Amino acid sequence: MISKATTVAAYLEALPEDRRGPMRSLRETILSNLPEGFEECIQYGMISYVVPHSLYPGGYHCDPRQALPFLSIAAQKHYISLYHMGLYQGLLLDWFLQSWPQHSSRKPDMGKSCIRFRKTQDIPFELIGALCRKISPDEWIRHYEAALKA
Repeated sequence: MISKATTVAAYLEALPEDRRGPMRSLRETILSNLPEGFEECIQYGMISYVVPHSLYPGGYHCDPRQALPFLSIAAQKHYISLYHMGLYQGLLLDWFLQSWPQHSSRKPDMGKSCIRFRKTQDIPFELIGALCRKISPDEWIRHYEAALKA
């Protein structure tokens, strides 16, 4: 479900009631744990956390008008998803998978950068908070640029 909302408040307000609370809790976890410098916005129809143009003027190589993406959350039709570029790039994947069993008895439902939560009560907020603290905007920029050169 791609949202046409242009603000985070509008995105959350448009959600079905059963998704609104868990999405607000997930957002609060992210905001409480992301290092300073990331900015919250709507990007690609999701609540996103980006490296703003003020810190990285070149923007995202696929569309330089867009700020550099880092993390997004979305309420899909059958699940809530969290997209984390540090997982996609492999930076934190091993740490995340090793940490997962301490926070959930379920196997993680994952794609390359996407973690899907089909049951909102299964969202491991503490682990997501720890994941958010792992990379600063400067570290993400360095890794992003190194990946582009490769």
